Amino acid sequence: MNTIKAEECCPRFNPVPWDEQEITWMNKLFVQDRVTSLFHIPLNYGAVMTRNDELIRAADARTETRIILTDENSLWGADVYIEVSRDIADTRMTSLSGTFLSKVFEGPYRNMRVWIEEMQAYVAAKGKHSRKLYFYYTTCPKCAKKYGENYVVILAQVDA
Repeated sequence: MNTIKAEECCPRFNPVPWDEQEITWMNKLFVQDRVTSLFHIPLNYGAVMTRNDELIRAADARTETRIILTDENSLWGADVYIEVSRDIADTRMTSLSGTFLSKVFEGPYRNMRVWIEEMQAYVAAKGKHSRKLYFYYTTCPKCAKKYGENYVVILAQVDA
């Protein structure tokens, strides 16, 4: 694999800092875009990520953590939030603020319904109420296969 391809590949994910944590963000900056889906199965995720990655690289706005969140807000599409270090022209910028409980899951995406139930139980056990769920798919499918691990972090935005 050449150096450019290695750089474009997803770094190996360390679940420890994300598992069962409380995270507070204040105006965490993201590029926001939309992915078309069919019953929550993304149809153009790769194209959306490639387009945004080119803009982010050109603006030298990549972050070390490279967080990409998905808000599965419709059967027909999802909002994606790509962490950046600064505003980027000609993109839809947004920021996220709040308190989030996070939990790491590993396995095939078909387990998502079970993971969501486990996340809701975790939030309730902490005496909190979940306002919104975000999904952090930590690696692309190719890298998940390469590493033999498919980690997904679910973040529940909760009342502080």
